Amino acid sequence: MWKKVLWSDETKMELFGQNAKRYVWQKTNTAHHSEHTIPTVKYGGGSIMLWGCFSSAGTGKLVRVDGKMDGAKYRAILEENLLESAKDLRLGWRFTFQQDNDPKHKARATMEWFKTKHIHVLEWPSQSPDLNPIENLRQDLKTAVHKCCPSNLTELELFCKEEWARISVSRCAKLVETYPKRLAAV
Repeated sequence: MWKKVLWSDETKMELFGQNAKRYVWQKTNTAHHSEHTIPTVKYGGGSIMLWGCFSSAGTGKLVRVDGKMDGAKYRAILEENLLESAKDLRLGWRFTFQQDNDPKHKARATMEWFKTKHIHVLEWPSQSPDLNPIENLRQDLKTAVHKCCPSNLTELELFCKEEWARISVSRCAKLVETYPKRLAAV
C-alpha cells in the first residue's frame, strides 16, 4: 500500500543558517574567539517556502510558493504539480495522496478539488506526531543545500531544486519501506 502513496509537505528554507543552535567545546574565556563563532545575518537573510512531494519511486516536483499560501494557492500548486508528479513517478491512477491537517489542506474547496480529480487522500490523524517520511528528505535537502552556500534567494531556490533532484530513488524507497516500522513504534 505505502508504495502507492505520494507524500507531500511544505517547508521554509532559510538563506543563511538552518535555524538551529550549535554547540562547541571551548576553553574558558575563549567564547568570542573567531574559531568559536559563526557569522550570522539578522533574520537569516531571507527565506523561501517550498512545496514538494515524493514516493517510493523517487522525488516528484519541488516548487517555490510565492507569497503567503492560502487555500486557493495550495489548490493551484496541486493543479500544476500533483498529477504530473504522480505520472512521472508511475504511480498510476489509483494512488493515495498524503497531506497533513493544515486548514488550507482540509478546506472544503480543497477536498472538493480532490473529489473532482478522483484522488484518494490518506486520512491523517490530527495532533499526531509528524510521521511523514518527507521530513527525513527535508532534512537531507537542508543539509545538502547549505553545503552549496547560496548567496541569494535565487541561488537558494536553484540549489534546492538541484539537490532535490539528486535525492536517490533508493533513499526514497527505503523511507517508504521502513514506514510501517516507524508507524508501529508510535
